[in-house]
Amino acid sequence: MVNLDILSRKSGFNAALRHFKRVSGFIGPVSKGANLADLIAEAVESGQMERAQMAPAVSALLVDKFGYRYRSANATRTIEDAGVIVSRLAEWSAIQIVITYEHPQAGLFVINPKVESSWEGALPVLRDELVVVYVNGLTDSVSDASLEQALTDVYRLLDGEDVKTRKAYVSDAPQRQPRKPAPKPAAAPAAAPGATASGKKRRMTPRYSVVVTNELFHNGNVEAWKRIIASYRQKYPTLDVLIWYDNERINDINALFKWGKVKHGTPILVSVVGDDIKDVSKLQRYLFEGASPRFEMFLKGGIDQPLDLF
Repeated sequence: MVNLDILSRKSGFNAALRHFKRVSGFIGPVSKGANLADLIAEAVESGQMERAQMAPAVSALLVDKFGYRYRSANATRTIEDAGVIVSRLAEWSAIQIVITYEHPQAGLFVINPKVESSWEGALPVLRDELVVVYVNGLTDSVSDASLEQALTDVYRLLDGEDVKTRKAYVSDAPQRQPRKPAPKPAAAPAAAPGATASGKKRRMTPRYSVVVTNELFHNGNVEAWKRIIASYRQKYPTLDVLIWYDNERINDINALFKWGKVKHGTPILVSVVGDDIKDVSKLQRYLFEGASPRFEMFLKGGIDQPLDLF
């Protein structure tokens, strides 16, 4: 039984109607060769679409409406730079490709893999996280077998393999140029319902290195980092701090000092996720001090008393 409770209220009905109109507006451009990832990026950037609408739009259009072939798999490696992927896929003028990547904190990214700027917010693509590839022919001459092979070859590129461009992937017709982002208006428009007030899309900073200068990253360093991050989150509640060690996401900072895992000279990587990111350099500086023998400066005051650092 279909649940239509959202339509029983005026606000829910209007939100659904706006979504249908927005997604329906993509049908014409996509049918003429536009990449859905470019269209969604423009709509989100301009405040005409919320990030929560992206997944339903991809499913409704690429799967149900246009019948793209698709395949899902977890990334086998962490992708730091997509330059090689972009340069190779840009040669595939007969194949339209959209990639979705589900980041555990930042959420869904919809990527046109032929355009380097489309990768910027999503990188690094983390190992073991979900990546879905959608492909379709831009000409009638592309066979179903070629589309299935294209899916395989895209994943091989994502895995770091050297994949040659097959003849079936190239069209003699002029390749459609990627859509350029719409120019930003002089005055920011009113935010769409549910959009951020700043109008900026959620993004993730690069991973910054914080080198441990204490003899060992022990319990005192852990507590210092917890209090520094808590202070940052108190100042910027919409932002999140992500920590990696050896290309693995660290959900529990305590794991860094177990078994003497992190020692003097070892880098720990940190990035920030959110809409309006601020004070990253100050956060990095405090975390560096927290990973040094001077960690005790962050342990002053009561345990429940937040530090006023930012």
